[in-house]
Amino acid sequence: MAEFPTSRFLDRKTQPSMFTLVLLASISALAMNSFLPSLPNMAEHFGSSTSIMGLSVGVYLGSSAVFQILVGPLSDRVGRRIVSLWALIIFILVSFACVYAPNTESFMALRALQAIAACTFVLARAIVRDTTETQASGSKIAYISMGTAICPMFGPALGGLMGGWFGWEANFWLIGGLGVVILVIAYFDQGETVPENTLGFREQFTEYPELLTSRRFWGYCLASAFGAGAFFAYLGGGPFVGSIVYNLSPEMLGLYFGAPAIGYFLGNFLSGRYTTRFGIDAMILWGLWIIFFGLSLSMIFSHLGYGSVETFFGFMILVGLGNGLSIPNSTAGMLSVRPHLAGTASGLGGAMMIAIGAALSTLAGAFLVPGSNEMPLLLLMWVSSLSGVGVILYVRQRNKKLQLYT
Repeated sequence: MAEFPTSRFLDRKTQPSMFTLVLLASISALAMNSFLPSLPNMAEHFGSSTSIMGLSVGVYLGSSAVFQILVGPLSDRVGRRIVSLWALIIFILVSFACVYAPNTESFMALRALQAIAACTFVLARAIVRDTTETQASGSKIAYISMGTAICPMFGPALGGLMGGWFGWEANFWLIGGLGVVILVIAYFDQGETVPENTLGFREQFTEYPELLTSRRFWGYCLASAFGAGAFFAYLGGGPFVGSIVYNLSPEMLGLYFGAPAIGYFLGNFLSGRYTTRFGIDAMILWGLWIIFFGLSLSMIFSHLGYGSVETFFGFMILVGLGNGLSIPNSTAGMLSVRPHLAGTASGLGGAMMIAIGAALSTLAGAFLVPGSNEMPLLLLMWVSSLSGVGVILYVRQRNKKLQLYT
């Protein structure tokens, strides 16, 4: 790993500051969920339904997966900085264009392009791996994720308020405006960190098999994907449960919807503090068990007839807590398998996570039909979390066999 000068804010001759990395990693999450409380109003505007408009989450996630596959090799080849800046420029233009979408189809197409923001999330993680050793990278990614948790924590609440006061379009004006601010900061602060690479762009893709044949890489990717998949399913089905099952207004739905981010923020803090002490595998396992436990309790309450808006969204805090422990450490694990392919690993691993998330988000929307309660969504999330537990238990056994204790 190359040595880089200590970060100096707004000095692009040094590595980017943590503040800039947090901003780069955050904008994608904000664009993904801040407008969700306004879905009923958007459905009315476009002459559609809330469930159809909810597919914009799956479209965004699916497109994110494609962009992440491309951005890893591209950034390994031409550099993290130039790819980040162009991704932000495109994101800003598309975010503003969403306001003027004439119909549902156009809006969905713009949402697919808006997902280019996922590139900056991938690159923020790759920059950490460029500049940090494996165990410390898990801690550093956790602190970055703790910062990004502010977006899903306050994004839906702010989006719900803005949608109620100024209309759903205000969400996209805000997202685009914040993109402009981040672009300016990144331009002056983000120094180049990618190691020198003599391979061509096409040759970068030939290195994918080196990752795809690694069972440890697959294990960390799937552990992250199934844990995050529970949250993505919540993104796809939570607006239905809040607005239809519990009849919440957009403002109240925005306040409740950010509940998982409270746990995510705490989980990221604990990861940053304790990963170097306990190791990434233990932190991933504990996180996935917490998600499983929280969803199990929520299903029990609902099955016994004690389900309410408070229990449904309250137990989602544990889903956020578990993801705050598991996602940063799973990321550090997948990047550590082949350190010289950090950008490629970050993109490919992120794409796998997002692809599974998109599928679960879409399934959640399909399972929740008029007359449904929250149980189909909870069951889908529960199965996803249990799958993650099984995967990381396999990875731990694999690491012991190879005598790796990362």
